[in-house]
Amino acid sequence: MVEVQPRNITLGTAGHIDHGKTALVKLLTGCDTDRLKEEKERGMSIELGFAPCLVSGTEIGIVDVPGHEHFIKTMVAGATGIDGVILVIAADDGVMPQTREHMDILTLLGVRHGIIALTKVDSVTADRVQTVTGEIVRFLAGTFLEGAPVLPISNITGQGFQEFYEALQALVAAISPRSSDGVFRVPVERAFSAKGYGTIVAGIPACGAVGIGDEVVLLPQGKTGRVRAIQVYGRDSAKALVGQCAALNIPQWDHKEVQRGDVMTIPGYFAPQDWYLCELRMLSHERMHLKNGSQVKFHTGTSETAATVYLFQDTPLEPGQQGPVQVRLNQPVVAGPCDSFIMRSLSPVRTIGGGIMVEAVPGRLKRHHPDVLADIRDRARAVKAPDDWVEYCVRSAESLAVDERQISMRTKVPQAQVAEILARLQAQGRLRQFGGRLYVHVDTEERQHRRLGELIGEHHRQQPQSPGMAREALLAESGIRKEVFDGLIEGMLAARMVAERKGLLALPEHREQFHDGEHERLNLIEALFLKRPFNPPGAQEVMEATGVASGDVTRAMRILIEQQRLVRVEQDLHFHVDAVAEARRRLISHIQEQGPLESVKFKYLLDTTRKYAIPLLDYFDKVGLTRRVGYTRHLNKSG
Repeated sequence: MVEVQPRNITLGTAGHIDHGKTALVKLLTGCDTDRLKEEKERGMSIELGFAPCLVSGTEIGIVDVPGHEHFIKTMVAGATGIDGVILVIAADDGVMPQTREHMDILTLLGVRHGIIALTKVDSVTADRVQTVTGEIVRFLAGTFLEGAPVLPISNITGQGFQEFYEALQALVAAISPRSSDGVFRVPVERAFSAKGYGTIVAGIPACGAVGIGDEVVLLPQGKTGRVRAIQVYGRDSAKALVGQCAALNIPQWDHKEVQRGDVMTIPGYFAPQDWYLCELRMLSHERMHLKNGSQVKFHTGTSETAATVYLFQDTPLEPGQQGPVQVRLNQPVVAGPCDSFIMRSLSPVRTIGGGIMVEAVPGRLKRHHPDVLADIRDRARAVKAPDDWVEYCVRSAESLAVDERQISMRTKVPQAQVAEILARLQAQGRLRQFGGRLYVHVDTEERQHRRLGELIGEHHRQQPQSPGMAREALLAESGIRKEVFDGLIEGMLAARMVAERKGLLALPEHREQFHDGEHERLNLIEALFLKRPFNPPGAQEVMEATGVASGDVTRAMRILIEQQRLVRVEQDLHFHVDAVAEARRRLISHIQEQGPLESVKFKYLLDTTRKYAIPLLDYFDKVGLTRRVGYTRHLNKSG
């Protein structure tokens, strides 16, 4: 017995009504995909049909779509998840309106593989087969099916089946299965209840994989559940992969509350949104001029909703043109980066274009702002490649730097894959890492370095006598969160873009500048503090002893503090730095030799009064040299 190997490839049928799509699937698989009573009575597919198909020992899925123009939204829902197409054209009719529209939709959805089944050859002459074959070849010229084999076949007699099957084998061999390492998400095709199991949700996963026991969430309802059982191509399976026709048993959900257009995914990544940035391509043969604010039908995944389209240009989007647009959906939908969409006009109802979703946006973007337009173009380009998309999301982060989880949430790329991409980008010198957790783009880093340098330069211009700017002041002025700020400053110091002097940040070329006579005032005031190390003067005493005006004294003392020649112990109490150092030495020596110091005795060590001794002890507590226990001071271990 030959072992059957499931493969995550799904093909779809396409073509005009009554051209034999369902009959061909039955001939190929033995499955009648018309399961509804109405379909059997009318002889016409209304709903999507699913069938497993064995090709060279490999099991793939086939989605049979309705061909009537009234069911285009159902056809789009079915074609969304396919990897290749069997385009069905009847020999008696030839190329028909829905043949053309289905081809447009497949092209816009990004399908790139397929074959053509020329059906009903048993009902026409050989000349007719040859004529229609030529018509098909001309019709497909310039499309993704140009050069694809046109295969005459009869669903009734089986004529041409062997040649068709060989071409099908070649088609499947040419398709590379999609990678299943994305964030699991399946647009719901249908839901029903099975006795003994409960709710079954069917569809083709657009991304990732899901296993038995995994937690999932149904959107937009927000209901969570766990996968109890899985079938792939009608067989029990431990997993369902992207591109497989899958049915998942979620007993916690009521099947009546699950509808086509809903999305099942893993919690945390997606939410229903009503504003999206998209890349739209207008069909060249449809004479539709899309104006700003146009109302359309919008299809993505298995959902359909009315939408308003807003352009980023002043003139209408012409047939054949391509460009970014933003859409506001009447009903929020769940979509991810690079999901395909189809756009149809309201009257007359026809397909006018389609493309890819870029990402959800919080609201309408300003279309006339140059920076916004440049960003939109960058975003639309980047989303098409995972490395570029991750890089863009780091570069455009509002908080300047982001961690792996934040990037994963925005890009909809699993965190493990994000980590690999970040490592590559870092090795290429496109990203920097701060604190082992945050990532910043080199462009952002350079821009912020310039900005921080400008802020320091402005400080120098306003206070030329200051040796530099305090880190805390620069942090507050910049508005950057601290962990990012610290990483930026570390980089600037390493690159010698700034220098650290006396605990302050300065531009390397900066030299302190003083007004006339200011040096003398500084030295005069400093000498007074040196003369009175442990009973330092207040501002009033400084004025009286030196004759320097009040404003000049205030300025001079601020400069002496910045230059670390004075230390502010309390609001109006300052000591010379040498006095603080000597008090520290005496305090440490005493405690090491005699044990904890009674606070009241500190004044005797300094030969001063309680007015000066106690604030100085409190200062040593603040800086971590000592700790207070009752009325005694102990040295901290770090001290």
